[in-house]
Amino acid sequence: MPETETFRIPNRRDHVPAARHRIRKALADWGITGDIADAVTLSANELVTNAVTHCRTSLVGIEVTLTLHGPALVLEVSDPDRDLLPRPHDSGPDEECGRGLALVAGLAEEWGHRQEPDAKCVWARFTVTERLEGAAHVPAGS
Repeated sequence: MPETETFRIPNRRDHVPAARHRIRKALADWGITGDIADAVTLSANELVTNAVTHCRTSLVGIEVTLTLHGPALVLEVSDPDRDLLPRPHDSGPDEECGRGLALVAGLAEEWGHRQEPDAKCVWARFTVTERLEGAAHVPAGS
């Protein structure tokens, strides 16, 4: 049975660290540490930052879902701006922004997006090759 952690944050940049913390805690609760935890947490940071930066609808929050099913770990970040789809951007060496999706593409096995009736979801898939023995394996929100 898959393990899932889902939470919402307000559509504000100052809530990105809280999302990062929740992801890191869920991974630790599931016994996932090291490089894969770093890659997932960094990808979550980028996807959540993109959502709060580019979403043109501020009344509804950002939803983050992390699902572990066997070795497959999927990170999903949804926001209510369903028509503004992500596009990778070739950033110049002096640009401060625009590298987030390229970073996610380099860290994840694959990434993509889908439009839902009232939102868009940007996702990234990772493979977990090992987990710590004796991890709590309880829902991370508990």
